[in-house]
Amino acid sequence: MVHNLARGIPFATNSVDVVYHSNMLEHLDKEIAEEFLSEALRVLKPGGIHRIVVPDFEMACKTYVSHIALAEVDPTEAAKHDSYIARIIEQSVRRDAAGTRLQKPIRRRLENIIIGNARRRGETHQWMYDRINLAALLRMTGYVEPRLMSFKTSLVEAWGSLGLDFDHTGIEFQPGSFYMEAKKPISSRSADPQ
Repeated sequence: MVHNLARGIPFATNSVDVVYHSNMLEHLDKEIAEEFLSEALRVLKPGGIHRIVVPDFEMACKTYVSHIALAEVDPTEAAKHDSYIARIIEQSVRRDAAGTRLQKPIRRRLENIIIGNARRRGETHQWMYDRINLAALLRMTGYVEPRLMSFKTSLVEAWGSLGLDFDHTGIEFQPGSFYMEAKKPISSRSADPQ
């Protein structure tokens, strides 16, 4: 089914066991992300699971900071240093879409006019998440028990057979991401023990 999620999720209230998305939430403006999480909560059945995969901002920052020490003493590492910065901000500041950047200047300008730049096409990151702010956002929107998972572990039944975050050989699809799950409260009186 092709559907514009800005128009809501096309399922009835309390009708879905699991909501899953990978490397999507960071492409939404922060306010829109909050609305989307609330909409996902609406369609989940009580006790239903919301699994979110996003780039790990904390890991990217730690890798960048660790690389500074190497770059200060090794010219080869210093030459690669911008790639560590790019892991954090490139998808937030990029103007041209990934495929457009490879085009000749005239075609690049035409594509940006007709199809739109990277932001208009939804390629840019509008916000970044770590284990702290995503858990807080989930709690704020009404979820309970947010917890980190691995790409191979989940509260979702038969997770290993679904092939969503890793292939049949166990290779992770989105290295550099983190995985968080939270539940819809079973009743309106449920409280998050954390």
